[in-house]
Amino acid sequence: MFLKAVFPGKYIQGEGVLAQLPDAIGPFGKKGLILASPSAQNKILVPYRENLKTRGILIEPFSGECCEKELSRLADVLCRERVDVLVGMGGGKAIDTAKIAADRAGLPVMIVPTIASTDAPCSGCAVLYSEQGTFESVFYQKMNPQIVLVDTRVIAEAPARFLISGMGDALATWFEARSCRRTQSPNECGGLSTLAGLHLAKLCYDTLLSYGRAAKMAAAQHLVTPALNHIIEANILLSGLGFESSGLAAAHSIHNGLTALPQTHAFYHGEKVAFGVLAGLHLTDAAPDEIQTVYDFCEAIGLPTTFSDIGLADANRGMIDKAACKACASGESIHHEAGDITPEKVLQAMLAANAMGEARRRSGQNQA
Repeated sequence: MFLKAVFPGKYIQGEGVLAQLPDAIGPFGKKGLILASPSAQNKILVPYRENLKTRGILIEPFSGECCEKELSRLADVLCRERVDVLVGMGGGKAIDTAKIAADRAGLPVMIVPTIASTDAPCSGCAVLYSEQGTFESVFYQKMNPQIVLVDTRVIAEAPARFLISGMGDALATWFEARSCRRTQSPNECGGLSTLAGLHLAKLCYDTLLSYGRAAKMAAAQHLVTPALNHIIEANILLSGLGFESSGLAAAHSIHNGLTALPQTHAFYHGEKVAFGVLAGLHLTDAAPDEIQTVYDFCEAIGLPTTFSDIGLADANRGMIDKAACKACASGESIHHEAGDITPEKVLQAMLAANAMGEARRRSGQNQA
C-alpha cells in the first residue's frame, strides 16, 4: 500500500473574506449556484444578494438532511439551471450534500462553512444519512473541494455550541490517526498516512489544548480573536487534513453507532464524536494521564462526558449494546484499532467512559 494524502485546492480564512465569493466563483464558470442553509439564506447572504444576482449566482435552499431524496432534488435543479459551479454554504450536512451533488454532476465545488462544527469543508468524503437522520454510508468524491472559504466573522457570529462541537470532532483526529499508524490501516484516501498527515493531526490536538478554552470564551462573546482563529483552523483545516490523510478509527464508529438511538439525534456530530473519543481511549487502554487530560479538556469546554450529555440519561444496557453493535459493523473504521474489536468490548468501553464521566462530575460537585 502506498502513502497517500489529499488536500483542497485552496484554503482561505479571514474576517470579511465572504465578500470575495463572486470573484472566487468566476474562474470556474459563468453560472454559480449556492446551496444555502437557512441561516445562510436568510441572514448571512442578505447583504450580498443583489451583487450575487448581478453576477449570475443563484441561491438554492438546503432541505436540512444529506440524504438521497435531497440529492435527487438538487440534481434536477443543477440540470435545469445549467450550473457551472456549485457552492455549499452552511453546516456539515449542507456542505456534504453540495460535495456529493457536485461530484455526481461533474461540477467543481466550493465550500463556505458558516459554522466551525466539523472538519467536513476540506475533505473529499461526505456522510449520507437516511431521511430520519440515521447514518447510512460514507460517499467518497473524486476530488476534494476546489476552494474552501472561511469568514471568521461569520463563524464568530454563530452560537458557541457549534465551535465547541467542532472541537469535539477535531479531538478525535490525533487519536484515530495514531491508531491507524500503529496498525498500518488505510486512511480515507486509500493509502497509508504520510508524516505530514500524522503531524498535522498532532498539531490539531495540541492547538485544541492550547487555545480551546480561550476560543470558547471568544465565541460566546462573538469576538474574532487570535485564539478563535487558531481553533477555526484546527477544526476545519488541521482536522480535515489530519483525518483524511491519516485515517479514522474508534471515535467515529462509536458516533455512527450512537446515531442508531433516536435520543441522540438532537446532538451535534462533534458532541457524539467527543464521547466516542472517551470510549475509544478506554477501549484501547490509553495511558491514565492521557485519559485524564482529555476528560479535563471536555469538561472545561463543555463537551459530553456522560450518556446524559447526549440524551441517554435513561439508557439501558440493551440500548447501548445496539449502538455498540452498529459501531462494529463490517467496514467500520473501529476495526482499524489494534486487536479483535467486538461489540461486547465496545459496550464495556462505552459504559466505562460514562461511569468515569459521572464519577468525575460527582467529585466536582462534592468539592464545590
